[in-house]
Amino acid sequence: MSEAIYTLDAQVRTDKGKGASRRLRHNEQVPAIIYGGEKEPVSIVLDHNKVIRAQENEGFYSHLLTLNVDGDAVEVILKDVQRHPFKPKVLHLDFQRVDATHKLHTKVPVHFINEETAAAVKSGGTVAHHINELEITCLPAHLPEFIEVDVADLELGHTLHLSDMNLPEGVVSVELAKGEGHDQAVVTINAPKGGSSEEEAEEAAE
Repeated sequence: MSEAIYTLDAQVRTDKGKGASRRLRHNEQVPAIIYGGEKEPVSIVLDHNKVIRAQENEGFYSHLLTLNVDGDAVEVILKDVQRHPFKPKVLHLDFQRVDATHKLHTKVPVHFINEETAAAVKSGGTVAHHINELEITCLPAHLPEFIEVDVADLELGHTLHLSDMNLPEGVVSVELAKGEGHDQAVVTINAPKGGSSEEEAEEAAE
């Protein structure tokens, strides 16, 4: 993906309030806020069309972003998006400042690979995803755009858990860090419905 997706120009917003926000949206702009770190929150405004193009890419939600605020570069991650209930419009964005020396607490997408070629799937199994994103902590330099889960060797009827995942260097699962009782299921390859009873019936007949 082009790095341009991860860089957006913004201006400090001085005109605040609901009426001002409506005027900004009418002018194809998106109100937003930057918070976190040791600095005060800053209200900003971005170009709506550029935000729409950027948010169509999955990485926009988990990648480190650079906001050029009146010429000053600010490293952030996206924390929240408010959308119009039925129009293709972004109403507001929340960004959190990033400090290279402080760990982030965020969520990243999970990508499942080798599903179609897995032996268990070829033999009739169906894949069931239990999660689509993973809550993690890590330093900004270790932040992954997504995390891959390979199901190629997952056997029929078996489940892969958080403890089975190979997380990138420096990345920790928030849920798993709570203890063994939080070893959440990630993906299962279910046996075909009725498969086991049919096999038992055949064995009994023999």
